[in-house]
Amino acid sequence: MLKNLPKIKYQDSGNFFLIAGPCVIEGEEISFSIAQEIKKITDTLKIPFIFKGSFRKANRSKLDSFQGIGDIEALTILKNIGKHFEIPVITDVHSVDEAELAAKFVDILQIPAFLCRQTELLIAAGKTGKYVNIKKGQFLAPESMKYAADKVIRSGNPNVILTDRGTMFGYQDLIVDYRGIVEMKKTGLPVVLDITHSLQQPNQAEGVSGGKPELIETIARAGIAVGVDGIFLETHPDPKNAKSDGANMLQLTKLEDLLYNLVKIRQVFISF
Repeated sequence: MLKNLPKIKYQDSGNFFLIAGPCVIEGEEISFSIAQEIKKITDTLKIPFIFKGSFRKANRSKLDSFQGIGDIEALTILKNIGKHFEIPVITDVHSVDEAELAAKFVDILQIPAFLCRQTELLIAAGKTGKYVNIKKGQFLAPESMKYAADKVIRSGNPNVILTDRGTMFGYQDLIVDYRGIVEMKKTGLPVVLDITHSLQQPNQAEGVSGGKPELIETIARAGIAVGVDGIFLETHPDPKNAKSDGANMLQLTKLEDLLYNLVKIRQVFISF
C-alpha cells in the first residue's frame, strides 16, 4: 500500500491506514501524549499509523490566529515522536524552502489543499524523495488531481498519496462527493479521506472556522464503504481549547470506538 515508507507497521493486516494527530504541534508533552494514545489503539487494532501535526499554520483567516511554537522546535518534536514510537510522521509545507527544511525531520510532506496546483512546491517536495501527500483543493475536480500527482512523479518521485477533504458548498460549508474517491483511485495511487476537515465550516463571520464533529463517524463509515485506502483525522484531548481547528476535531477519548467500528466495516467490504 505504502511502499518505501519507513517505520509503518501492519500493512499486511488488510486495514486502512490512519493519518492522525493534532492540528498543530502545541508543545512536546501534549504531542507525545496524543501520539502515545493513538499508537496504543492502532497497535491493538493493527492499523498502520502515521502521526500528523502541522509545524506551522500558514493559512489562517485572522492575523492573530495561533501559527505555531517555532519551526525548528515543532519539527524537532515531530522527529522525536517518530523516533521514540517508531512511526512515520507527516507535516504540511507551504513553500520550496519549507519543503527542503521539513524533509530533514519528517517522513511525509503534505501539500495543503489551497496549494495543490503550485508547480514549484510540488516539484520541490518530490525532489526531497519523501512521500508526498497532496490534498485535493476544495475548488478542484477530482479528475484534475492526476496532474498534481504527475508533477511530483515526473520529478523522479513515485511516492504520492492523494487526499480528499471536501468540496466547497457555498461560502461556508463543504460537502464530500464520494464519486471523487472512485475517480482518484483510478490513478493507482493511495487515496485518503480527510474526515475532520471535510466537516469544517469555513469563512465564518468571526474569522474562525466552525465544524460539525458529530458527523465524523458518518463521513468515515461512508469513506470506508467506498473503499478509501486511508483515513485522515485530527484529534485532541480537549478540542475546545485546542490552538487550531478545535471546532471540527475528534475528542481523543472517542477515537478507539470509532476505529473499532471502521475496522469492522472494512472487514465486511474486503470480504466481498
